[in-house]
Amino acid sequence: MKNTLLTIALLLIFQQSYSQEKVYPGNYELAARFSPEKMRKMVFSTSVSPHWLKKSDKFWYEYKTSEGNNWYLVDPARKSKTALFDKDKLAMEITKIMKDPVDGQHLDLDDLKFMEDENTIRFKIKGTEEVLKKDWAEIKEKNKNAKDSLEKKTFVFQYNIGNQQLVEITDAEEDPKRLSWASIAPDSSKIVFAKHNNLYWMDKENFLKAAKDEKDSTIVENQITEDGEEDFGYGFSGRGDDNVEVEKNKDKRKRAYILWSEDSEEFITQRSDERKVKDLWVLHNTRDPRPTLETYKYAMPGEKEQPISYLYHYSFESEEMKNLPVATFKDQSISLWSTPAPANARDDDFRASTWLGDEDEFYFGITSRDLKKVDIVRWNLSTDSKEVVIEERSNTYIDLSRPELVNGGEELIFWSERDGWGHFYLYAKDGTLKRQLTSGAFHSDRVERVDEDGRRLFFVANGREEGEDPYYEHLYSVSLDGGPIRLLNEGDFNHSSDMNDAGTFFVNNYSRVNTTPVSVLQDRNGAKVMDLETADLSQLFAAGYQFPEPFTFKADDGITDLYGVMYKPFDFDSTRKYPIIEYVYPGPQTEAVNKSFSPRLDRTDRLAQFGFVVITLGNRGGHPGRSKWYHNYGYGDLRDYGLADKKVAIEQLADRHDFIDKSKVGIHGHSGGGFMSTAAMLVYPDIFKVAVSSAGNHENNIYNRWWSEKHHGVKEQISPKGDTTFVYQIEKNPDLAKNLKGHLMLSHGDVDNNVHPANTIRMANALIKAGKRFDFVMLPGQRHGFGDMTEYFFWRMGDYFVQHLLGDNTPPPVDMLEFQREKAQTK
Repeated sequence: MKNTLLTIALLLIFQQSYSQEKVYPGNYELAARFSPEKMRKMVFSTSVSPHWLKKSDKFWYEYKTSEGNNWYLVDPARKSKTALFDKDKLAMEITKIMKDPVDGQHLDLDDLKFMEDENTIRFKIKGTEEVLKKDWAEIKEKNKNAKDSLEKKTFVFQYNIGNQQLVEITDAEEDPKRLSWASIAPDSSKIVFAKHNNLYWMDKENFLKAAKDEKDSTIVENQITEDGEEDFGYGFSGRGDDNVEVEKNKDKRKRAYILWSEDSEEFITQRSDERKVKDLWVLHNTRDPRPTLETYKYAMPGEKEQPISYLYHYSFESEEMKNLPVATFKDQSISLWSTPAPANARDDDFRASTWLGDEDEFYFGITSRDLKKVDIVRWNLSTDSKEVVIEERSNTYIDLSRPELVNGGEELIFWSERDGWGHFYLYAKDGTLKRQLTSGAFHSDRVERVDEDGRRLFFVANGREEGEDPYYEHLYSVSLDGGPIRLLNEGDFNHSSDMNDAGTFFVNNYSRVNTTPVSVLQDRNGAKVMDLETADLSQLFAAGYQFPEPFTFKADDGITDLYGVMYKPFDFDSTRKYPIIEYVYPGPQTEAVNKSFSPRLDRTDRLAQFGFVVITLGNRGGHPGRSKWYHNYGYGDLRDYGLADKKVAIEQLADRHDFIDKSKVGIHGHSGGGFMSTAAMLVYPDIFKVAVSSAGNHENNIYNRWWSEKHHGVKEQISPKGDTTFVYQIEKNPDLAKNLKGHLMLSHGDVDNNVHPANTIRMANALIKAGKRFDFVMLPGQRHGFGDMTEYFFWRMGDYFVQHLLGDNTPPPVDMLEFQREKAQTK
């Protein structure tokens, strides 16, 4: 009997051991089913984007489902939504004219816009008919050897909505050519641009010549400045060009940042002196026939050599360019603000950028290098002087937003976190605070619209509604004369609003990560006018898709509520133990946690299909949409501040769910997330076992000054002599290389001119010197986002987690079958 019991016990122990050690293969087929290419064919429109008309409250929109494109006209006053046209009939009429077969279900219209009468639409379709190029005579005159005389005809159609008549416009004027270098005056009389580091202008007649042929030798250019030089010029540099391209493009016109006066007779611009800023380089190894060098200015945190900003005003009447004396702080930044674009200008061929102000004055912001001091400034053109309207001061960095001018410029709405939460304040023109418009323990985020006649502010805020995820955004309104705040789009969802210029109606798109997106039309008081759309996810669900699950947990302090989303394999088995992977981004400008439904699945839903539970989650210091305390939690501790919260999330979720194996924890992130995922492996090496860290800023002392100094902090020191210097010190990932215990895959694009490859190379150098095994994938020719190698990287990441978390050591084939079979083999 004893022997029998012993045998049974041993068998049970053996079976338990076997079940714990069972290796599940990675489900590559399920991950392949939801590739970006396949997703584009399963999920189409998920929101309504209105094109508001100018003469009424009407708008039109395009919406795509698995049945094809649809175009609708909405009349809020009549609560009606009608098709702009009968698709099948229109397709037949188009076919008759073009002689190319077109059907209603596959109708694709380019550049659709309403004409001035708002009863006629115009659109284009490219056909197969070959016609002589319109400017062939001019081309031939300039190049007698030119041979390519034909082009595919682009048909221009006009359709009358009232009588449903379609006509081809055979003599249609060509659309204005958009020249990237052109800053066009409001009345189109003048065009300003940069060339050879200086400013020039040309009139409309010469601009039209340039639109036809930029090399036309008869174009008359008028030089405005003569003091521009390399690295201290008036135009944008060719950032992203290698040295070969810089030389090739040195004589081309370039864009300058110009803000016009409404009368087109003056403009303001900025100029940055970068002559002392140090160079940085990336090497384009894959350029043909020889590798090329890209050189660019790159100010790093703590360096004394920083750009110096200047503000200029130019008058065409006096032909005088003035350098305005606005120096306030050492190494200051200047923020120039343009007039907000009207909602109904969306389809305009051209809209000038005008300064925020009027014919007598304009507004701008001045920020100190440590971002603890901000001045809202008005330049008075009559007195030729600077007038400080608002001063903001803080012991941590200040976020700055464009003020809204109201009441003919006699008042302005200003956003501030001065009481610990983001809120709006109403000021008189002289800088006197009239009243705080919003208040409370919630975050007012941005202005949606201002109804000046009704003196009402419409704004987006979050965290105000009890029982909701505090990140869910809603639209609210409040009187400029004071009074209660009114919620306009209630419902436990994340809302995105698009309001017309009059502030009478808005389109409300809403969803959560676990609901189908819905679009409705509402009026200024929040009453629903009509339903518009519900997204078509039928093909996605048919493929096996399941919504993820939001969750909450406590931060490492045991007090702060944090929010995340859990993504499970679509073939989830509740009796199985799953490794868990965190997809992370530390912030502080955002957290990588979706709040609305998104068809972009790569780093979350799709990664889970290999056989993992994947979570995204916030951390203290990760997001500006809560209190300033929350947002600034990591100030001065940029490497480590979010890691403890990432660790306790694993512990709490494993306690709740038996299917989570907390002994197999992976972590992945890109950019700041690449930096954070590696830091997690080094700070908590017994918790995090596998990491894939891509494009990480592992040494923030060599990342750009603006992000690093802002979020970590830089100390301003003033000597007894009055000299100002800045001190920057920060902990770096390579400092902890000796702590690595698990499996780490580093990846970077070799021409990343945002987070320089040196960040990852230095991390690799430290690991090698510490005698650590790790993996390094360099992606040739790729910038920060990995471009056309994103899919390749996904499968390499999948391989890595499958091997080291699932324990599936079956060598994957050299050919990435799931990746390659998506491509048509045409050769």
